[in-house]
Amino acid sequence: MDLPKSFAKDLLLAHENAFMCPPPDMVVKFFNDLLGLLFPEFAVIRCTSEKEISMRLERLQTVFRNILNQNKECLRSAEAGIENKLFFELPGIREALLLDIEAMYLGDPAAKSTAEVIRTYPGFYAIAAHRIAHYLETLGIKLIPRIISEHAHRQTGIDIHPGAKIGTYFCIDHGTGIVIGETTVIGSHVKIYQGVTLGGLSVRKEDAKVKRHPTIEDNVVLYSGATILGGETVIGKGSIIGGNVWLTRSVPAGSKIYYKAKMTNSAGDSDTITVK
Repeated sequence: MDLPKSFAKDLLLAHENAFMCPPPDMVVKFFNDLLGLLFPEFAVIRCTSEKEISMRLERLQTVFRNILNQNKECLRSAEAGIENKLFFELPGIREALLLDIEAMYLGDPAAKSTAEVIRTYPGFYAIAAHRIAHYLETLGIKLIPRIISEHAHRQTGIDIHPGAKIGTYFCIDHGTGIVIGETTVIGSHVKIYQGVTLGGLSVRKEDAKVKRHPTIEDNVVLYSGATILGGETVIGKGSIIGGNVWLTRSVPAGSKIYYKAKMTNSAGDSDTITVK
């Protein structure tokens, strides 16, 4: 195929100037293998001895080191032992995920077992990806967490930015269409249904380092289709936000917010927001 020389030169220059980065498939396989070690329900082959557990951990650590060494922004950090920090944190990550599993199992009458939650619930896969990706982001790694979170997004339809801070006992029910922005803060014992958006009021690039997304305090339930926007918006502890509610302001603890449809004979339906 004959290409214009200028086009070929442009492509060569792009290849030469591109940052070193690990192939996404390599990162995804690492994540799935790690999840399979933490939760045997995901494992292709289950371990039968502590020695085998140790060997798999060592292999995964080597793979992770290779991934870091292919990511330009991680070269110096990898030399400082970032891969060790992730693996030292695995017990805490697994403990947090066990609480998430319990929250999803107890929060969904359709769930027959925790094994069902682990094997089949998109919410579990999404939050597992997030807890690992978020920890990597706290270490200063940017690209790899995004690869993990976007893989989970494609797999589940749940979009959680690695920067979001999410407390324990987090329950996602159904999950499709959930969006949780980068600077979102979510407390513990929060339940979110499908179609919820925790977003920003502004998409200006100059606001990149500003808190743009809401804070959801403990024991809040967000029903399907709720949209909550703004970095100063706080949903108070124990509140219930009904389906299809649009919020750009804070509500106090214990609030119940929902739309109430008013049926009329002449002008049709009208919606009003009700706060209790």
